[in-house]
Amino acid sequence: MAAWTSRGLRGSSLEDLINRSNEKYQEMGLALIQKIPTPITPIKIDKDHRHITLAYFEQKSTVDYIGAVQGYPVCFDAKECHTDTFPLQNIHPHQMQFMKQFEQQQGIAFLILYYSHKDYFYYMTCRQLEIFWMRMETGGRKSFRFDELEEGFQIQSKNGIFVHYLEMLEKDLEAR
Repeated sequence: MAAWTSRGLRGSSLEDLINRSNEKYQEMGLALIQKIPTPITPIKIDKDHRHITLAYFEQKSTVDYIGAVQGYPVCFDAKECHTDTFPLQNIHPHQMQFMKQFEQQQGIAFLILYYSHKDYFYYMTCRQLEIFWMRMETGGRKSFRFDELEEGFQIQSKNGIFVHYLEMLEKDLEAR
């Protein structure tokens, strides 16, 4: 894995790194990916009307990001894991259903997993996620282990792009 080029980024969240990568992709004309905000209804706002202090979620969100890459519709979710075992409960059934339906419409759905204790970014195809999901639904493990990941889908930092997932997206496309 490529080392961080700036010590200042070590504390950045996964979402921040992906957002920065998406901005770079947009600047380069490679992709247009938008972060999907989670819809909320404010209940309480502070006296200065600047901060929401209490809110509830209006509806279940689908995935974190959606957009297009060189004419291909894409959607993905970003998840962080602090151990070698990823619990599938971190992916909600409606998210799995959305990603499967997105792929049925000729889109590309995937997960970006960040194993923080290894400083390791991974591109998980929807196909691979479905295998683990079906295993869980048929009474098997409710998680998957790091050593079960398909080889060759590690995401590297490259050309100033912190989470350069487009290379793995291309590999995903070639395998279809």
